[in-house]
Amino acid sequence: MKFWRVPLDTEQIVVTRGVVHIIEERCKGCGYCIDYCPRGVLEASSRFNNRGYHPPVAKQPDLCVNCHYCEAVCPDFAIYSVEAAAQSISEHPVK
Repeated sequence: MKFWRVPLDTEQIVVTRGVVHIIEERCKGCGYCIDYCPRGVLEASSRFNNRGYHPPVAKQPDLCVNCHYCEAVCPDFAIYSVEAAAQSISEHPVK
């Protein structure tokens, strides 16, 4: 995304990044985490878990902003994210 002006506090803004962890054996393949992810980080995998469902997989893990939406919508508590190393907004511009 190209801004027409740069905010004065650009060097102070920190964009959090997350790492998604999926507990595949708890997943029932409902797809809520895939549908509600605002950045499109997840997709259904082609393999099956022990229960016969397709668990999600992180197709673009670098886009995770650690918003925890996947955690909030998962009825089986099969997914969570943790904060990764922080970067300033000037190091990782929004596209």
